[in-house]
Amino acid sequence: MPQSQPDRNHLPAITPAGSALLVALLLGVTGASADEPASDPTPACVESGCGNNCQNALATTRRSTAKYLNEARAVRDGFIADPFCIAIPGVGAMGFHYVNPEWVADIAVNPLRPEVLLYAERPNGKRHLVALEYLVPVLSGGMPWQGSASEPPPTIDNPPPVLFRRTFDGPMPGHTPTMPWHYELHVWAWQHNPAGTFAPFNPRLSCP
Repeated sequence: MPQSQPDRNHLPAITPAGSALLVALLLGVTGASADEPASDPTPACVESGCGNNCQNALATTRRSTAKYLNEARAVRDGFIADPFCIAIPGVGAMGFHYVNPEWVADIAVNPLRPEVLLYAERPNGKRHLVALEYLVPVLSGGMPWQGSASEPPPTIDNPPPVLFRRTFDGPMPGHTPTMPWHYELHVWAWQHNPAGTFAPFNPRLSCP
């Protein structure tokens, strides 16, 4: 693996109050449908500049998340669907974020446990897994910073993580009203992204 789970002794801890706040923020979204869409039979995750070790790590990550091709399984495992589909006209879409609050509250990164799953919606309304997102909240004073884009954190306790030989994007404000400031890394493990495996938006996707 390109990077093991960081040593927790060197990570700033989220205080009990901060952890509770983070879970409350991330749980402030609607539940997902239990419908089971068909799996995408043509996944693609190839990054030419990744290197053999990185490619092997990506393959392992895909195997570990294949179960979430079934949306209902993701819901059973604690992922909660945010009602917003994220897109930028002319750039592309991220899709619908399914957030696991427990994994977000643990700020350590683990390539086998993405904090967020991204689903796109087919014309028939069924959703299919397209990407993974590793998300670490930005801590300020030991708590996740829940400010708007115009309210950046006054101080930042934790630096951006590194995974798959890539430094996370950020710090940045949340994409939805319930999401705190954070660092993130997208991995288009289940749908080809012409912008790149680690690009945040996929120009081939759009929101319904």
